[in-house]
Amino acid sequence: MEKTIHIAVVPGVGYSHLVPILEFSKLLVQHHPYIHVTCIIPTLGSPPSSSKTILQTLPSNINHTFLPPVQPNDLPQGLSLQMKIQRTVTHSLPYLHQALKSFASRTPLVALVVDLFAVEALHFAKEFNMLSYIYYPVAANTLAWKFYLPKLDEETSCKYIDLPEPIKIPGCVPLHGRDLFTAAGDRSSQAYKHLLQLCKSFSLLADGVLVNSFLEMEMGPIKALTEEESRKGKPSVYPVGPIIQTVTSSCDDANGLECLSWLDKQQPCSVLYVSFGSGGTLSQEQIDELALGLELSNQRFLWVVRAPSSSSSSTAYFSAQNDLDPLQFLPSGFLERTKEKGMVIPSWAPQIQILSHGSIGGFLSHCGWNSVLESVMHGVPLITWPLFAEQRMNAVLLSEGLKVGLRPRVHENGIVGRVEISHVIKCLMEEEEGEKLRNNMKELKEAANSALKEDGSSTKTLSQLALKWRNLVHEN
Repeated sequence: MEKTIHIAVVPGVGYSHLVPILEFSKLLVQHHPYIHVTCIIPTLGSPPSSSKTILQTLPSNINHTFLPPVQPNDLPQGLSLQMKIQRTVTHSLPYLHQALKSFASRTPLVALVVDLFAVEALHFAKEFNMLSYIYYPVAANTLAWKFYLPKLDEETSCKYIDLPEPIKIPGCVPLHGRDLFTAAGDRSSQAYKHLLQLCKSFSLLADGVLVNSFLEMEMGPIKALTEEESRKGKPSVYPVGPIIQTVTSSCDDANGLECLSWLDKQQPCSVLYVSFGSGGTLSQEQIDELALGLELSNQRFLWVVRAPSSSSSSTAYFSAQNDLDPLQFLPSGFLERTKEKGMVIPSWAPQIQILSHGSIGGFLSHCGWNSVLESVMHGVPLITWPLFAEQRMNAVLLSEGLKVGLRPRVHENGIVGRVEISHVIKCLMEEEEGEKLRNNMKELKEAANSALKEDGSSTKTLSQLALKWRNLVHEN
């Protein structure tokens, strides 16, 4: 009988950090049922109902425990979203240590796998004789840039945005300084210093990095990372993706059901899906321009609208704006004028079911990596509209590297105008360039599905990892 292997996983804070590491855990135990996963979850305030719902769907060989919640009042005011997540994990470390000690006293833990925002937890791996891994739910391209950032920091005296030429690193699409991580915009900021420290700690703390990508999609960055690893003692890199949710939670929501019924009545590939993810919000001015651009394009659309915010990265992620009706922020008469062409849904929609629907022909997206992979898995080309974090880097990869997306031009005041919006929508949905992107995305979809087959590149990588853990258990 196969010996059970126990590992612990630690997500970052919030639903969108919990889901990726759970999806990885599900894939792992699906292929290797002798592995048992314990998910130890830090939270800011009470766990959201969406997190509780997804935890109820897990197989029996994945269990979970919530750490005592950190209260919002325990954190300094005015922190960025990323720093809120980070500080919450830091405050949770004593409880996490206690939980690991309790588990390890009952059964040996072979590995500790943590979210990017929980890297500090890897300090405990050595104490409990575990291998240490970072689950990196973002692109290999972004990981390559994180490995390179300490060197770039040493070599550059000016702001990155002031560099006259795109920055080139092995295996990656060249990037202008303005397209680097949001935190790199101000090198004197706390967020940048934290990012830099995090990048330096990868090599010191982790035995490996599990990347939610696949060889065929990011051949250049993955090969460069592997070479970098052998050349400079960086942690091993394991591309194990694409890992996405197969069903969006709460898909019985009334708005969700209504929009799917509406899509059933549309022509194949005729609808543009517009959504900026769980944390993405626009300013009032940008909502107006987007609405008028959609109207001007005369294309069919399904738009998930959120209440406006002055900050795109916003606190919308944690702060509930549920008491505000997003539809009241649309331009006067917009809903009436576009009722034959479009559908607007407030706040939330079942994204997986929408992207897999035959009537969807394009996705105007914030380029969060989960949304990117969902688009790839369903073969839907993109209009790339990045907002914060590493999303601009993803937009460059999609539009210039993989050529599966179009990126609208942004005005000097940071706004994308209605005429430009209309232009890129028509280009994607009607014109020859859009057809080329669609064909490129179809090829990428086939490659993604192949990577997850029994003999696929990502499945083999996952098996290598499981074999390493199994050998360790058998040696002991």
